[in-house]
Amino acid sequence: MPADDGENVMNNNQSKGISGSEALEYLKLNVISHLTEGILVTDATGTILYANHSSYDILNLPPDNTVGQKLASVFFDSPENDAFFQTVLDALYSKDGLSESLVPFYTEGKKKLIRMYVTYYPRTERFKEGLILVFTDLSELMELRDAAQDMAKISRLNRQLTMRNELLQKTFGMFLSDEIVRDMLDKQGGPVLGGIKKNITIMMSDLRGFTALSEQMEAEDLISMLNHYLGVMTEIIQKRGGIIIEFIGDGIMAIFGASGSSDSHAADGVCAAIEMQAAMSRVNQWNARRDYPRLEMGIGVNTGDVIVGNVGSKKRMKYGVVGSHVNKCGRIESYTIGGQILISPDTRDAVSSPLKIERELIVSPKGVGQDVTLSHVTGIGEPYNVSIKTRNDTPKRLSGPIPVCFHIINGKHTEDEIHFGGLTALGRGTALLRSELPLNDYDNLRIEAGGHLLCKVINNADGEYLLQFTSIPSAYNEWVRSHTKKT
Repeated sequence: MPADDGENVMNNNQSKGISGSEALEYLKLNVISHLTEGILVTDATGTILYANHSSYDILNLPPDNTVGQKLASVFFDSPENDAFFQTVLDALYSKDGLSESLVPFYTEGKKKLIRMYVTYYPRTERFKEGLILVFTDLSELMELRDAAQDMAKISRLNRQLTMRNELLQKTFGMFLSDEIVRDMLDKQGGPVLGGIKKNITIMMSDLRGFTALSEQMEAEDLISMLNHYLGVMTEIIQKRGGIIIEFIGDGIMAIFGASGSSDSHAADGVCAAIEMQAAMSRVNQWNARRDYPRLEMGIGVNTGDVIVGNVGSKKRMKYGVVGSHVNKCGRIESYTIGGQILISPDTRDAVSSPLKIERELIVSPKGVGQDVTLSHVTGIGEPYNVSIKTRNDTPKRLSGPIPVCFHIINGKHTEDEIHFGGLTALGRGTALLRSELPLNDYDNLRIEAGGHLLCKVINNADGEYLLQFTSIPSAYNEWVRSHTKKT
């Protein structure tokens, strides 16, 4: 089956709501059963759910007493094969992408050289969590390579390796970016530790108030909403040449300019950020049809020299970026409010296309050592020509202040000390707070207003602080109605 045809069939089946068991049957009948590569599928407890014929031959497993057994019981009596079993355990416990190992395997007194690929697949709407093991007996290939004999067998083995690569591209492409998978398959001997210093653009996004939402929603609804949101954002990032490094809960970390050479990676990253914010209306329309809450996202973008490559250990590695500019991007993102894009001076200088700057903010990020002027971007010109509308949410004056108590949030820690003030104006997602306590721009507050109302201080105007809401409790509207009647 051609790779593109197989991928289209799988995508079409998934769009129709294919079940985990149906997906497994599809793989058995159309791909796995025709491979000479060994395939094992297990659940999270290590119970073997499926083993193809090649796995029985390579590992010398009993066909009538393998499926349904624990991996530990199958290999318990073979301590010389601990390396094989340990590779599986590492993938099961770390639950982090793809691992590859070249391990010896002993059966019937003979030593084989086995190349293993193991991936952990998390629980989704259609699949239970578990492991996929793909392994190849390289013993014969090594003998043929050393002896330079039997070209027909070498050609057959090469075809098998091509089929393996296609399977890996389809299977692991669901969890890793396509660029990373292709790079992994192209390198002789598999991925190795190390990286290169390169000027790239880093993007970090985060949903505002998602932690509070997760405490209010059912797990299945939360995952469904999150997966849809991440799917929409992933499509936009990849369309603009970005590589997703990882999903951090509801957050996304992506880089632009790591693949090949490009002078436009900063502009590509800014354009992607604008298109992501524009797509939030589509995401929230999808949410509204399912009675899911409205989501708001903040995005930070930074450009600079970082180390790009494989980091970790020989047993466990991941594709990533390291450097001070990565940390700086995280700091920039922390200053954003919902619907906002903030870019660093380095990114602004690297973009040759005209930018629409809504305003500039001077901040003092931790670890940077000096003030930084961030630009609130709402549009980019030729050749992209994309923009987003600025939200006008001016709070309306109340007839009298609503007394409130609040806490200051320092990082992820809510301080114990209680402070008092009054809300003098309210908008859809904004408010004016009068308080004798001096507050700083970008301070995060938790106000008791029908629950935990999370806010960020935007600026100080005539002794009143403009607040932008980042998470609104479900009882907030009722709280407002009851208190505005009193005023």
